This record gives sequence, structure tokens and C-alpha cells, in this order.
Amino acid sequence: MTDQRPRYGELATPEEQRLARGLPLVDEVVAPAPPVAPAAPAPAAAPSAPTAGRRHPVDRMATIALLAYGLVNVIVTGLSYLDIGRVMNESMTILGIEGEFTNYDLGRTWGTIAAIVLALGWCVTAALSIRRLRRGRLTWWVPLVGAAITVIIVSLCLAVPMMSDPAFVAYLEQTAGVG
Repeated sequence: MTDQRPRYGELATPEEQRLARGLPLVDEVVAPAPPVAPAAPAPAAAPSAPTAGRRHPVDRMATIALLAYGLVNVIVTGLSYLDIGRVMNESMTILGIEGEFTNYDLGRTWGTIAAIVLALGWCVTAALSIRRLRRGRLTWWVPLVGAAITVIIVSLCLAVPMMSDPAFVAYLEQTAGVG
């Protein structure tokens, strides 16, 4: 015994099948027109993009000036950190510490790390600043905050060789004994 009954949709016409699925009839379907760029909004959109970026021209100039100053500072300071012995000796002279920096191996390692951190800090700050500038947001504060955070991290990197230098440790012990 075989089941000779028609299966679902076998006896229905294509129109009935479309209606059963909830779709409009073929005659009612309008072929989608090819996308045409609207004439009026396109010119209006073009001027609005630069306007969004130029919403704060003083902010833009201040941000660019701070980033440029920061880049020059990063190059000059980063190169000086590669000769950390000279930097540490100058720091010790400014602080009035007698003696000379002698922890050159550790100083060279941490000076290189400090130079890399300085460059990376500027790159991150520049990327965040550019991103905010493109979105039309106030950005002048980003280079200042980025510089402050980077200086703190770089100072910690430079403190490692300074705190383990015998002349600096002797100065700290002498100062602590006087107070």
C-alpha cells in the first residue's frame, strides 16, 4: 500500500504558494530600482564632514601644536636616555649629590626601556588625539594627560638605576640621618 495523496504544495499553483508563505504575488512585486544617490543630500553631506572636523579650530591647532612639541621632546629626550650615565650625572649634580653615577649596565637597560616607553606613550597619545579630532570632539587635553602619564612611567623606569646607584643611596642615607 502506498500513500497516493499529494504532498504539501504539489497541487498549489506558484501564486497560491506565495500567498501561503505571506509573500505578495509576482505581479505585485516591484523590482528594486538600482540605488541612485540623492542629488540634494550629497552636496549637503560633503560640507558637513569638514564642518564636523572644524567645529573647534582652536582646539585642533592646540592639539597639533602640543603633539608637535611632544614629538620633538620625545626625540631629544629619548636620545638622551640612550646615554643614561650623562643624564644621571647631571641629575645628581642638580640635586647636590657628591659622587658619580656608576650603575651603567642597569642604567643602559632602563634608559633604553624609558626611551621606548616615551616613544610608545607619544604614539598612543597621538593616535587617541587624532581619533578624537576626526570625531569632532575637544582634544587639547589628551596630549597633556598622555604626557603626564608617560612622564610618570618613564620616571619610574629611570628611578630603578638611580635608586640602586651607590652614590645616590649614600646621599639618601645621609639625608635620612640628618632629618
